[in-house]
Amino acid sequence: MAAPTERQQEEKEEEEEDWVLDSLGLYEDLHMFDLQEPTRVLEWSRGPSICVAGYGGSGGDGRSEILQLGLPPRLCARDKQGLCPERDFKVERGGFSHRPVHGLKQVPDTSLLVTSGPPDSSLQVWQMAAEDTDVINFVSTIPAGNASEKSWAKIATAFAENPWVLHGSRVSNVQVTEIESKRSIYRAASNNSDEVGGLEFLDCNTFLVCSTKGRLSLADIRQPPSPLEGAPVSLALGGERWCMGVGHSPDGGALAAACFSSGGQLTLTDLRSSSTPLKQATCKVPVPGQNAEFLGVSWAPALEGCLAVSGHVLTRLLSRLVVESGSGHRRASLHSCHPALLKGMQFASCQDQPRLW
Repeated sequence: MAAPTERQQEEKEEEEEDWVLDSLGLYEDLHMFDLQEPTRVLEWSRGPSICVAGYGGSGGDGRSEILQLGLPPRLCARDKQGLCPERDFKVERGGFSHRPVHGLKQVPDTSLLVTSGPPDSSLQVWQMAAEDTDVINFVSTIPAGNASEKSWAKIATAFAENPWVLHGSRVSNVQVTEIESKRSIYRAASNNSDEVGGLEFLDCNTFLVCSTKGRLSLADIRQPPSPLEGAPVSLALGGERWCMGVGHSPDGGALAAACFSSGGQLTLTDLRSSSTPLKQATCKVPVPGQNAEFLGVSWAPALEGCLAVSGHVLTRLLSRLVVESGSGHRRASLHSCHPALLKGMQFASCQDQPRLW
C-alpha cells in the first residue's frame, strides 16, 4: 500500500482537528493528558487515581510497567474550568510484570490487584504497598485451570468473606477462585468452548458471562455447577464478536446487561427477562468486524441510564442510550467510568501518545 502523500496527510490532520473542535461542544469540561507510554489497561484505583499497564516500556526489556497514577487536583475540582491542558499526573506506585498485561482489576476494599495476559490463562496477584512506599509488589500466581489453554483470561473481582476473582478464557473453564488460598470456589460444568467476551459479578453469589458469540449465561455459586450454555443476545450475527457490561436498568431498578458487537450492534437485556431486549441501537462503524480486540462497553455508575463504548472509531458517551459516533480517525481503544464521580469518564487511545479525557 502506497504511503499517503503530504497533501493527504495534511487533509487527515485538518479533519482530525475539525472533529476535535466540533467535539468540544459535547463536554462541560474536557481535560487532556499525555502518558509516557501507550497503555493497554485503564482502571480506576483507590481514591482519585488510576492504574495503567500493558505495553512494554521504551527500554526494550520486554517488561510491562504497572503504574498507579494520581490525578491532578484540578481535574477533580468541582468548579467549571473548561479546557485544561494540564499534564501533571503523579506516579504514586509502580511495579514491573515480566509478561504482557491485558487485563487488570483491583479487589474492592483491598490493596490487591489481579492481572492477566498472554501467553496463557494464569493470573498474577499484586499488592499496592503502604502509603509510605511507592512499590506495587508481585505476590503470587494463580495457575491456569487448563495448562494447554493459550488464551488469556478475562477477570472480575469481588470481596465476600475473602477476596475472590472470577476468571476464564473460555466458557468451559470459567471459575471463581479465592485469591489468597487459591481455593476453587466454583467451576463451570460446561463443554462450551466459546471464548469469553466478558464476565462480571452481579453480587457475591451470582455472576454473568458473555461469550464472544453473543450468548449470556447466568450462574449461582450456591447451586451445583451446571452447564453455562446461555441464551443468544438479540441481534447476534454470525462472524461478530461481543463484549458485555453490567449495570442498573434505565429506571434504576433491576440489573441489565449491555452487549456491544464488533459490527456496532448494541443491545440492553433485563436479566429478569432475557428473551426481550430493553433497548437496541446500531453504531456506525467504518469497517464492521474489525478492531474487536479492544471492544468495551460499560455503564456510567453516577449517570442514570448512560453507557460508554470503545473499540471502534467511537469516542463519545452514549447518553440516555442515544448513540453518537465520532468521525475522526483517532480510535478510543480503552475507556473507564469513575465509580462515583459525576460525569467522570476517561478514554485512552493506543494510537500515538494516549490521552485521557
